[in-house]
Amino acid sequence: MSRLTPVQPADAIVAERLVKRFGALTAVDGISFMVRTGSTTGLLGGNGAGKTTTLSMLLGIVLPSSGSVHILGTDMVKRRYDVLQRMNFSSPYVDLPRRLSVAENLTVYGWLYGVSDLKRRIRLLAEDLQLTAFLDRPTGDLSAGQRTRVALAKALLNDPDVLLLDEPTASLDPDTADWVRGYIETFRDRVNATILIASHNMAEVERLCDEVLMLRDGRIVDRGAPQELIGRYGRRTLEEVFLDVARNRRVAVQAAGS
Repeated sequence: MSRLTPVQPADAIVAERLVKRFGALTAVDGISFMVRTGSTTGLLGGNGAGKTTTLSMLLGIVLPSSGSVHILGTDMVKRRYDVLQRMNFSSPYVDLPRRLSVAENLTVYGWLYGVSDLKRRIRLLAEDLQLTAFLDRPTGDLSAGQRTRVALAKALLNDPDVLLLDEPTASLDPDTADWVRGYIETFRDRVNATILIASHNMAEVERLCDEVLMLRDGRIVDRGAPQELIGRYGRRTLEEVFLDVARNRRVAVQAAGS
């Protein structure tokens, strides 16, 4: 598709003192972070840590109770429609309309994002993500792994400047998952995209991410490059660091100033 290249701020995502309460429950508790343009940041935490709520606030789907979110310099509470066509989102847990075929789903979303030369764009993505054989099949008839690839195709339709990914390789076999990670890296480098990824696959995060935000109980409890965190905690892998953080094993932490 033809692509304009508007000026981008140095930090494509800026969240400041972000809070979200659902009644008496505080799902996100005053987090602040920035994601540099063209970089990939991992959002890690156990179930209920606040990852999905954070992604929803970044998309403007959920309004924060307090704090602010700016994407590409735009206030997502006040002016999110100014920037939504430059963003996209993928999650295998958010179903596309199941009665529509894969091609129909991609066409509808392509219209919503104003994608030019849409048929060609769908054809190229289908070839890249190995979807061609079931473009005419109802989305509800696909396997979990096939639906994951369709969700990723939907997220890449508009060559987004900011891409939010929730478990992008869930349900994929190891070979396909590895290929998809390489595809995400190539996409990021091609368009200088900014990516925020929530994943429970620590090897995936180590490979893709420049920085990691560790969440627990709605708060960021640590952050840093994957290898920096591994060294700080005296561990061999990011998975071991994740377990320390999730289980609040502070005795294992060798953080500066601790």
